[in-house]
Amino acid sequence: MEMIADILLLAGAIGAGFYCYVLARRLTRFNDLQGGVGGAVAALASQVNDMQITLRAARDTAKSSTESLEALTARAEDVAKRLELLVAAMHDLPDSEAVPQKDDLGTAVFTRRNGAEHRQ
Repeated sequence: MEMIADILLLAGAIGAGFYCYVLARRLTRFNDLQGGVGGAVAALASQVNDMQITLRAARDTAKSSTESLEALTARAEDVAKRLELLVAAMHDLPDSEAVPQKDDLGTAVFTRRNGAEHRQ
């Protein structure tokens, strides 16, 4: 009976050794950098690094665009204020009828109107 127990123990040890050998080979293929998960992890790490570089570049571009846009907005506001002043000043200009006209020779011709025509 001891002999049967030893044979079974030996068969179990050989089976466990074979199982460990198979697992070791699978683990080696699993971690292979060319075609296994190790390669996929390495490729993903490389892509993450590239994305971080791209994100930094996009952030820098957005920052410079924001600064440029702020400067242009401030300039546009200044121009809008000047335009408002010019439009307000347009109300102070005399009517176009009172502006001197030029004749064919280039000399200014002034026309006078009496008060009755101006009041109508």
